[in-house]
Amino acid sequence: MSDQPAAMSRYFQNEVLVKRPYIRVEWCLSAIRSPLSKETQPDGRIRHWLYIEELGKYLRVVTLPDGVTLHNAFPGRRFKR
Repeated sequence: MSDQPAAMSRYFQNEVLVKRPYIRVEWCLSAIRSPLSKETQPDGRIRHWLYIEELGKYLRVVTLPDGVTLHNAFPGRRFKR
């Protein structure tokens, strides 16, 4: 996978990055490349978790069913290792 995502949903571009300006796209890409955990939701979207030292929290990144199109990202408050 390259340093840039294959795609970002409009929701990710217009809502997530605007509402959560502290989220870095490179963190999302790292979560997709090397997740600590990965889970497919009933709607086919895929959740990827990665611990982000700078946040001091786990980041939950949701992709569309293709596994690469960024759709959502936020601190995963309920994630347990």
